[in-house]
Amino acid sequence: MKFLPLIAITATLAACANQPIPNGAQSVGTSQQPPAAVAQCIAKKWADKSQQQVVQQSVLANDQAVDVYVPGQQPPNGAAATVRPAWNANAKTWVGMRGAGGDASSDISACL
Repeated sequence: MKFLPLIAITATLAACANQPIPNGAQSVGTSQQPPAAVAQCIAKKWADKSQQQVVQQSVLANDQAVDVYVPGQQPPNGAAATVRPAWNANAKTWVGMRGAGGDASSDISACL
């Protein structure tokens, strides 16, 4: 019986270590900055470039995971940068892109 809590903790950690990429997202890169800072940078770049409103949607509390929608796109199915906590030890943040072209990815890369 003493091993049951250890097994539960091990299973939980294994599940976290293998976090899936969000549906339809292609990996753009990782950053040492926290997710909120990366999301804010992406939103500012897109808003300045397009002179349009950019929608940010928090997916986890305290902006630990954020979807930043491409200008003109709306939640929940619009093209967006998906900013998530990184699941490797070399970075704090993972960023992917779903539903948009290369121009958006180059703007994201500038924030990594």
